[in-house]
Amino acid sequence: MAYGLYLITEAWEERTHVDVARAGLAGGAKAVQLRAKAATTRELMQWGRHILALCRQAKAAFVVNDRLDVALALGADGVHLGPDDMSVGDARRLADAAERGLGRALLIGASAGTVEEALAAQRAGADYLGVGSVFGTETKPDAGLPVGVERIGEIRQATDLPIVAIGGITAENAAQVMEAGAAGAAVISAISRADDMEAAAAAIASALGRRR
Repeated sequence: MAYGLYLITEAWEERTHVDVARAGLAGGAKAVQLRAKAATTRELMQWGRHILALCRQAKAAFVVNDRLDVALALGADGVHLGPDDMSVGDARRLADAAERGLGRALLIGASAGTVEEALAAQRAGADYLGVGSVFGTETKPDAGLPVGVERIGEIRQATDLPIVAIGGITAENAAQVMEAGAAGAAVISAISRADDMEAAAAAIASALGRRR
């Protein structure tokens, strides 16, 4: 999976998850994660089919938040797991079993706020780490206190897994997470709530690209 700009969808006002994904991909997102914690399984499947098609057209990766079953059913590229979701180890075993039948691997991302969590995720079979909240965010109330860009450097020294920084990232501060050792940056509200979502995505993608 190419990293760079990693868009996480959010339905905001009249904008749907599919609207946000379409604009983010047009602006240069390399990956899109469908994140809709209150949605039904059928809603996730419906939105996911549309976003998967958009990602395939843009040659970008498609990831589902939390739901391994939905990711496998859709034929997504990956699933991202937080601390309250299925464990990375259990997900890895299920994904590997599914791979034998589907003939393809599934990427597993894991949230990590500390070096210890990052190392545990690596041992369990994670493919990449979502590290944060770096600058703080109101979009994810459960994200905890900001860990700062220094935490990216600490985790970078402890593991060779790709790091996707998350939490309060904008075009103005995106370069900092790349300089600290991140492979990319996950963005939600700086795109989904922008007046011009495509332009916002392009600005962040450009800032990340200059520091890769």
